[in-house]
Amino acid sequence: MSDWMVTQGPLPRRRPRVLSPLREHLRDTFWFAPTAAMAGVLVVWLVAQELDAALVRSLQDDGDYDTLAELLRFADDAKTVVSAVGSAMMTFIGVVFSISLVAVQMASGQFTPRVVRLFVRSRITKATFAVFLATFVLTLLVLTSYDSNPDPRAATSVPLVQSVLTLVMVALSLLLFVMYVNATLRLMRVSHVIARIAAESFRVAALMPVPAHGGEAPGLGPVTAWIAHDGQGGVLRDVHIARLVRVARGHGVVLRLVPRIGDFLVPGTPVLAVHGGAAPPRRALRYALSVGVERTFHQDLAFGLRQLSDIGLRALSPAVNDPTTAVQALDRVVQILATLSRRPLDAAVHRDRRGALRLVQPVPGWAELVDLGFAEVRACATGSPQVTRRLMAGLDDLLLLVPPERRAPLLRHRELLRQAVERTAPTAAERVFALRPDRQGIG
Repeated sequence: MSDWMVTQGPLPRRRPRVLSPLREHLRDTFWFAPTAAMAGVLVVWLVAQELDAALVRSLQDDGDYDTLAELLRFADDAKTVVSAVGSAMMTFIGVVFSISLVAVQMASGQFTPRVVRLFVRSRITKATFAVFLATFVLTLLVLTSYDSNPDPRAATSVPLVQSVLTLVMVALSLLLFVMYVNATLRLMRVSHVIARIAAESFRVAALMPVPAHGGEAPGLGPVTAWIAHDGQGGVLRDVHIARLVRVARGHGVVLRLVPRIGDFLVPGTPVLAVHGGAAPPRRALRYALSVGVERTFHQDLAFGLRQLSDIGLRALSPAVNDPTTAVQALDRVVQILATLSRRPLDAAVHRDRRGALRLVQPVPGWAELVDLGFAEVRACATGSPQVTRRLMAGLDDLLLLVPPERRAPLLRHRELLRQAVERTAPTAAERVFALRPDRQGIG
């Protein structure tokens, strides 16, 4: 029997942030932060320009032309600095862009193309590009504010506040550049990449619905209607759970998501099954499902294991031959499976505020997650005792943690690993050594 995840009662306060995929989609884009920064610096410049104009008018009203003349001389000196900053910012932007391209190429070739999204979602990378572009735009705007008239009585603007703001942005740019280089070097190290993938997986698992005590999902009854996918073909990235629950409640039906998050959707295939009534109109379900070209972590419980498995497979390929990296990936695979070892899986059930069942969402089952984490690495690990020993230790650890009904997939992989090692190891001593559990592989 499948396990069910059931949510009852009112939605927790943190759920709206999770249920709406807009924030996650913005994090997967690289244009939003720089664009927002350039728009923001334009507003800041307008405010600074008004402050500078107010300062000039105040000094002219007071007749303090000596102070105004000194400010004009300071502004003339600052103009040279601002011009130099504008030229240097373009060079910095080119350097940062080059570093990013090299890091992405190295990560894609050394680990897996799936980890490129870590660089795209990196906050420090986006912040560095955003601040550099904002500083460059600010210097161009400030240069337009300088007054060529040296007469303090005829001056209309002295960009004092604007010049100070430019210097502050330069200091912030230098600080972010140092932080960016440090963060990029960390992301080029496989241990940090694996740790980031595991952290994202834990976040997805923590945001999964919590089951009600002793509750099971009621029968859904027969399917009364089907809703086909009429958009473009692609990977189902996430679903807007709050919107689907709201639509199902408004039409008095229960919706069941047919594909799983991460499945490829072909136009025309069923995407939602309707139980208990007629299908809601298409316009009500607009933007409820997000389809893209690649999977994301937002609601995809299995995506972390997929990336770790890919890293392990790449490390065990003859071209790379890096079993230690495979062992590091297996460490996190075991940790993720241990976190999910007693969690209800197979389906997530979402209820409305009155406790009525409204949406059933398929989730990978325990056997599927175990196969995803171990099957491919196990098939390639028979020639590496370091990896087989870590596999045996991980399976033994999980056998101690999981409930009895979940031991079968682990025992199956343990037996398949034993058979594979016995077929490939030439001597009995080597077979015993390769099958001895060791959490460090060989140490």
